[in-house]
Amino acid sequence: MGVLIAKITTFTAASLNSNTNLFVGMKNEVVRVTARCPIRTTIQLVGGKWKLLILFQLATKPARLSDLRRQIPDISEKMLIQELKNLVDANLVVRKNFGEVPPKVEYGLTETGRKVMPLIAEMRNFAMAYEADNGMGVGMGKGT
Repeated sequence: MGVLIAKITTFTAASLNSNTNLFVGMKNEVVRVTARCPIRTTIQLVGGKWKLLILFQLATKPARLSDLRRQIPDISEKMLIQELKNLVDANLVVRKNFGEVPPKVEYGLTETGRKVMPLIAEMRNFAMAYEADNGMGVGMGKGT
């Protein structure tokens, strides 16, 4: 398997040059796309159908499992618990057990988890621009 070399800049002003396999941007950082490159690390930590939605719901305040189930109605309880465990293991979310009966558990963002918020904001900006450019109307894309 070959190694793709990428130049990374910002999410808004970057392009892929197919002749050189370089991801060209403003900072001109050279990034080798390997098993441990920053792009793959980010995808591993926050990729998938649910993780970013869960992190977004925890952005303003901690929430209990039942709150998250209401805020993300399409996710099953089993999947929500699994994804929360993955996010806790990745140190993006903290699980606070109040030691009460019945059990009271709350989830919130760690400082590391808060660093994902600008990524979510840029993804939102991209989606809005994409929908506007493709005549979809804001928030009218598939899955919203």
